[in-house]
Amino acid sequence: MTARKWILAILGSTVALACLVRGAPAQTPVASAKPAAVVNGEQISMADVEAFLKARGPIAVNVTETQRKQMRQEVLDMLVDDLLFQQFVRQYGPRIEQADVNKQIADLVTGLKKEGKTLQEFMKETNQTETQMRNQMVLILQWAGYVKAHVQDAEIKRYYDAYKEFFDLVEVRCSHIVIRTATGAPDAERQAARNKLLALRQEIITGKLDFAEAAKKHSQCPSAPEGGDIGFIPRRLRVEEPFAKTAFALKVGEISDVVQTEYGQHLIKVTARKPGTPSDFNKIKEDVREIYIEETRMAILAQQRKTAKIEVNLP
Repeated sequence: MTARKWILAILGSTVALACLVRGAPAQTPVASAKPAAVVNGEQISMADVEAFLKARGPIAVNVTETQRKQMRQEVLDMLVDDLLFQQFVRQYGPRIEQADVNKQIADLVTGLKKEGKTLQEFMKETNQTETQMRNQMVLILQWAGYVKAHVQDAEIKRYYDAYKEFFDLVEVRCSHIVIRTATGAPDAERQAARNKLLALRQEIITGKLDFAEAAKKHSQCPSAPEGGDIGFIPRRLRVEEPFAKTAFALKVGEISDVVQTEYGQHLIKVTARKPGTPSDFNKIKEDVREIYIEETRMAILAQQRKTAKIEVNLP
């Protein structure tokens, strides 16, 4: 696999489908129904959620009500993120002239024509009206304008240097033991989890306990039956930064101190390492830029979620 394909595959595995670029169901409030969510005063209707579910394809007949509710929640989370992103771009992106939108649409028509498609066919495939498509074009152009103003070449180079192992395709194979602690859990609960992991670590490094057996018995993760093995991970994007940073600092066979992530508290053991291939920044600069921009978008969404007023009304 080439460096570009590998990087984009990692990126694709972590980024949810964005309505912004695919075309979203219209967020039209239904007067007779309570909205699925209200985000900073803007509504996402239950009709939006159901339409998006339908667009994903047929649902298995034997899906339980619990599974159906989970699917609705996943879709709603995506729609909330999309709306938060749109709100951010509308507020901080540059003003877009209709002439710019018309040019983008003309370019789209030209591209579609080469594929033997019409604009009408494209709008039908992406479940958009012309008005929705134009609104999406404005948002895309505003985001491009925001990126142009805020993402400089020097930042891209610093990002590359900081995470060169990622771009060199280095991977480490990890096992972990995790004790889940909820966000905002009392200090006493968090300390108890930490103490338990420290005790397990002491037994493991003194040879009294095998790491895999400890994971099977104590880890609160689906990987527990496999001795905590989560396979190979890259330096970025696959797992939370504290976990990845710690794992890549370990030698094969070493066991970390206790590491805190939003998922819980972990002991990490590295069991193998793939050295990868040295990369050349000048050759992959645009790939680095693409990933940096996506991480910028994700950081914006995380911040928006912290400050937004979100009311969820899913049944």
